[in-house]
Amino acid sequence: MHPSAELPAALAIGLAALATYGLRAGGLLLAERLPKTGRLRRGMDALPGALLLSLVVPSIANAGPWGVLAAGITALVAWRSRNMLVAMLLGMAVVLVQRQLGL
Repeated sequence: MHPSAELPAALAIGLAALATYGLRAGGLLLAERLPKTGRLRRGMDALPGALLLSLVVPSIANAGPWGVLAAGITALVAWRSRNMLVAMLLGMAVVLVQRQLGL
């Protein structure tokens, strides 16, 4: 790295580390103040699933009918077998077949 670029890079890394630590520490401190029951607690419990869906659903919709089929097979196999690895592999197999056949 060029000597004149070392200070800005080190500063950026240090600030990113401070921001990451601050977010983690803030989350831990805030967690004690959140309610243990009620609507807000149920909403917080549902948040990871909602975030995952907000990331996955646009990709499924963008893939069209084959994406919907792959997602459906993945969900069905995961629900029936409780084996996430097999479910994901079957969903990926549907996408692979679709891409190999050029459909």
